[in-house]
Amino acid sequence: MIVIKNSEQLKKMRVAGRITGEALALAGEMVREGITTKQLDEKIRNHIEKCGARPSFLGYGGFPASACISLNNEVIHGIPSHDRVLKEGDIVKIDVGAFKDGFHGDSANTFPVGKVAPEVQRLIDVTRESFELGAAQVAEGARIGDIGHAVEAHVTANGFSVVRKYVGHGVGADLHEDPNVPNYGTPGRGPRLYRGMVIAIEPMVNMGGPDVLELRDGWTVITRDSSLSAHYEHTVALTDNGVEFLTKI
Repeated sequence: MIVIKNSEQLKKMRVAGRITGEALALAGEMVREGITTKQLDEKIRNHIEKCGARPSFLGYGGFPASACISLNNEVIHGIPSHDRVLKEGDIVKIDVGAFKDGFHGDSANTFPVGKVAPEVQRLIDVTRESFELGAAQVAEGARIGDIGHAVEAHVTANGFSVVRKYVGHGVGADLHEDPNVPNYGTPGRGPRLYRGMVIAIEPMVNMGGPDVLELRDGWTVITRDSSLSAHYEHTVALTDNGVEFLTKI
């Protein structure tokens, strides 16, 4: 069931979204060679809790950390660790959620560690651009398929592939709500968009093929062909005043 948010609920979601965006930005500023993924996770948790919120991911389905931090060929759901040290040329995907006053925010970005190869930077840029093109389809009366088609068309035109096993989703009192928001689709198909809907659009883009595998830790998802992967996400609301990016700061 798709949950439509009223003005008071959207007001609370703006706060949760702002906290989420701030935590992600602070972690992104820390990204450099020699930092551990656990240090990034601790920075995220400290900021969220300082704001009177709690990390959405901590304990979610048993997840053991406050953020999902995934390196290189890891697509999503990487577990932070003191043993995972960032190196020059890595790319690190940081996925953050904050829960405040009954509502969640959800956002992710991919950060290069120092200098990366031009093709790797292009992967990061195309992933962000595909989000922007997908989000540009958000309008009352549009369809979920319009979003996914715009994302995939841009990704494939640039020689990359979208992950199909994992998708975006609605956001609200639950971290994952209806509708699913795939990064592929057919224009004019899928659930219709209405004012009051809040969704997470989150392209997951692989340099190689679209297939993925889950590791034995039960969380970390990697590319099947070991190619690099990038991730970009914001919580997007369709309001009386148009489209709002609740996790952008």
